[in-house]
Amino acid sequence: MQLRVPVQNPDGTPAMPTKPSRARRMVRDGKATAHWNDAGVYYIKLAAEPSARKVQPIHLGCDPGKSYSGIAVQSAKVTLYTAHLVLPFQRVKERLGAAVIKNGKVIKNVRGRALQRRARRGRRIHRKSPFALRAHRQKRFSNRRQSKVPPSIWAARQMEIRVIRELAKVFPLQSIVYEVVKADVDLTSGRKGARSGKGFSPVMAAQYKAMDVLLSICSVVKRYGWQQDGNGTSQIRKHLGLVKCKNKKAQTPAAHAVDGIALAASQFAQYRLQAGVGEDSRYWQGAVDTTPAPFHIITRPAYFRRALHFDNAAKRGIRKRKGGTITPFGYRAGDQVQVSTKGQLIKGWVGGYTQTAKSKKVSVYDHNWKRIGQFGLKQIQLLRRSNKLCVTTGG
Repeated sequence: MQLRVPVQNPDGTPAMPTKPSRARRMVRDGKATAHWNDAGVYYIKLAAEPSARKVQPIHLGCDPGKSYSGIAVQSAKVTLYTAHLVLPFQRVKERLGAAVIKNGKVIKNVRGRALQRRARRGRRIHRKSPFALRAHRQKRFSNRRQSKVPPSIWAARQMEIRVIRELAKVFPLQSIVYEVVKADVDLTSGRKGARSGKGFSPVMAAQYKAMDVLLSICSVVKRYGWQQDGNGTSQIRKHLGLVKCKNKKAQTPAAHAVDGIALAASQFAQYRLQAGVGEDSRYWQGAVDTTPAPFHIITRPAYFRRALHFDNAAKRGIRKRKGGTITPFGYRAGDQVQVSTKGQLIKGWVGGYTQTAKSKKVSVYDHNWKRIGQFGLKQIQLLRRSNKLCVTTGG
């Protein structure tokens, strides 16, 4: 594995990555300081102005998805970074009046918030009073005509943008290659939708809005999964010999990160048509080397924000506290901590607490937000305050 350590100039602008051995020497000699960013990247920041600021082309590929996305940073010789993003989007199916929640909590939180608001309004308004004297809040705007993106879908795109912004701080990106989902057109009815006829993919709802936001970082190149000219994501991936896994839930580079590598590599190698010859005389122009690279799995903490109270009151009409990110022990939900238990050290994230007369414990979760256990305050050591991302390395 040809590892490269990102480098920042003294003013915070990204420079060309360097070898780990050279980075260690520079930190040891005081010529640079070591840092970690929110995307889980270790980098160094130069203490003095470098002799030159020339950079080579480095491109980022983003393969957006409904539940998972793949991101990769590629140079002409080395694959610098790969990541598998577990997006907060979720699907909700109505079945016999009950919602079946999958892959997150975004829609569940929005609907639960609406139900609680209606319940509070019902308790506040005196129905026997004349309508003009009731405590109704007038509408602030007309919500019947709007063109906004659903919050569950936009949350997934915002997570991708957040990670890309962090990578742009340490890698001198020349362009961002973004895969776009293209709608099919039914020639008989003229309707646009997927080939199955079931309608649009959720990925399509915010893809162009996401690209507009990414333009503030650097230039954005649009690319389809399959293109007529042979420069689609799948065609370039096969040309590079990258193997894709069929299991999209697998937290491995072969699930989605390989598409990010293919997208970024498409800026170095393209399928060209030879001038003056027929359509069959296409050839690959350019060269790129893909190498094993550090692989990160990035998720979001699954804690829920503070609500006013539980939906149902307890005895004597008392409504208990619900949610929140603050604990009485100085930790916050989402803080990365290290736990010492049974002679081993375990890293995780704070997700809750228990405070009774007999015990004071903090709940610690892994990156998939499965609880590792509850631990006493003396067993826990704070590593990093919450940045609303859970980053771990995978294989």
